[in-house]
Amino acid sequence: MTTQYDYGRRGPGIFSALVLALILGAVALGMFVHHARQGFPGKLASLITGRPLNIVSAPMVIERIQRLNRLESVIYSLDTVVEGDKSNPILPDALAGDRILMIVQGQTIAGVDLSQMKPEDVQITEGTGERSIKLTLPPSQVFLTTIDNAHTRVYSRDTGLLVPADPNLESQTRAKAQQQLQTAALSDGILDTASKNARTTVTAMLEGLGFEHVEVK
Repeated sequence: MTTQYDYGRRGPGIFSALVLALILGAVALGMFVHHARQGFPGKLASLITGRPLNIVSAPMVIERIQRLNRLESVIYSLDTVVEGDKSNPILPDALAGDRILMIVQGQTIAGVDLSQMKPEDVQITEGTGERSIKLTLPPSQVFLTTIDNAHTRVYSRDTGLLVPADPNLESQTRAKAQQQLQTAALSDGILDTASKNARTTVTAMLEGLGFEHVEVK
């Protein structure tokens, strides 16, 4: 009696079933990774994809951004000479005038107040295997203009023969210098620079949260 063994021959139905099972498994895994964002599923999906997947809603993104609060994105420094004077309407300055020249150093700080952001400023789109976000920042603004008293000094002072030096003229000149400094910063485009730097900072943060496409304006 002869016994025959048939090696390597399988029906086409078994092969098709294996292919179908692999396809269904891949689809199920993709859906799991796409929808798993929080808790244990989120951690598991993060391990599978190698990226964080826990930011899904506009309020959550807003909360992260608002932690930056008043984002100081540019500092404008300036050294200049500022003149202050006080004149008498009748007598000439040589007799009743008071004139001061000050070398002033100061800075203007500008940025974006991210605490003003609202959920409607954020739009999140979940595409096929891709997360996109569009975000609108509040307008930039000047936060502070200060005079560096340690590096500001009186260069010269001329007082008329008939009057004493005005004790308030120096402080008035400092205030004038502060206003001139802020005006110069605005003229040089400090607000545009502040907006640009803020967009760069926020874009980098959102990309770090796992968004593939980021648009900040």
